[in-house]
Amino acid sequence: MTDSGTNRQLHLTAFMRPVSLHTGAWRYPGSYPDANFNFQHIVHFIHKLEAAKFDAFFMADHLAVLNMPVEALKRSHTVTSFEPFTLLSALSAVTQRIGLAATASTTYDAPYHVARRFASLDHLSNGRAAWNIVTTGNPETSRNFGLDEHMAHGDRYKRAREFYEVVTGLWDSFADDAFTRDVATGEYFDPAKLHVLDHVGDELKVRGPLNIARPPQGWPVIVQAGQSEPGRQLAAETAEVVFCNPKDIESAKALYADLTGRVERAGRSRDEVKILPAAMIIVGESKQDAQEKRLRLDSLVHYDSAIASLSIALGVDASGFDPDGPLPTDLPETNASQTLREGVERLAQREGLTIRQLAQRYGGYSGLAFLGSPGDIAEEMETWLREEASDGFTCVFPFLPQGLEEVTDRLIPELQRRDLFRREYTGSTLREHLGLSRPENRFFRETQ
Repeated sequence: MTDSGTNRQLHLTAFMRPVSLHTGAWRYPGSYPDANFNFQHIVHFIHKLEAAKFDAFFMADHLAVLNMPVEALKRSHTVTSFEPFTLLSALSAVTQRIGLAATASTTYDAPYHVARRFASLDHLSNGRAAWNIVTTGNPETSRNFGLDEHMAHGDRYKRAREFYEVVTGLWDSFADDAFTRDVATGEYFDPAKLHVLDHVGDELKVRGPLNIARPPQGWPVIVQAGQSEPGRQLAAETAEVVFCNPKDIESAKALYADLTGRVERAGRSRDEVKILPAAMIIVGESKQDAQEKRLRLDSLVHYDSAIASLSIALGVDASGFDPDGPLPTDLPETNASQTLREGVERLAQREGLTIRQLAQRYGGYSGLAFLGSPGDIAEEMETWLREEASDGFTCVFPFLPQGLEEVTDRLIPELQRRDLFRREYTGSTLREHLGLSRPENRFFRETQ
């Protein structure tokens, strides 16, 4: 299979931390209320996803409890979740092919730690790891790491770019054939095939080398999620998968064209990057049936939680705003996610929504959604693929287990029938699933 021309197929990853982004998911009839923090449930989910031949199981991460009032927080199923590496390491032992993607912050972590963890996960999983690079938008996080102030937006991206260079440099510490393990001579590795990074930069100082052999994939797959100007540029220069949140196909096409253009201007081939927007998928017998499921799901979001979610999206406390009035136009500047805030402002203006209506939308799930029968959704996904709005999707499930199983058991067979998605894995590593090449070792190219 190739990703070019008329033979293009979808790439599908599963957004699984939290197991559903919808605030009402845990209350939906028949759902598992503890799905986000129950290992046996999660094993069941990943087995279903692997059987359906998904590219990867993707875990986002938060380094702080959501910054919302406790009356709202007590209604959130995201208040607890497994630490990503602990969970993915455990899941690597009960899976064979599906990719394992985790978020790690470049703002509140150290490059050496990140390099070791992802190299370890790649070895444990035989080449299925991916690193989602984030700069961390939640300003409350700083207080968990001994800081009173959150790093400014531009400074976070400057650090992230250098962080990426250090981590990938550490992964290249050893040549692929450095470990001779010659019992007769007593030589365990060839010192000529060890590189000491000795990085000294504007933000970071790391000597190296990494004390782990080069990962099976060379480097774990690089995922990047920023949509701001510096986020897009970071993606163009570093990402192999872009996780993004366009609201509709037209904005997705514009983002796709912008990102692929930046990739080429950065001296890379557009085939080196897969753009996978997040999309909640609700499968029904018909569009009306799926819409009724969505309405029932939205009705389970408590207003306290809804207004708190809106506050997070805006980066300011919205609880004092007039619930039936418009969104104020004079909101103060913050260090929270600019992309998320701008999306709220555009939505409020485009649809003329009140604060109450905005809160209800953001309290549940406000992103892209595909609703309908398997045929309806497959047709819409095919349109996105053919019109270069995406290379696939990061699937968000409305509730679990039913919402996930309706995708794996009903939508995937329809996509396969249309030759839009693989029937079997053709490789064993995540890079092979995504059609990505294995990167050369920058220090030992002659050994590749």
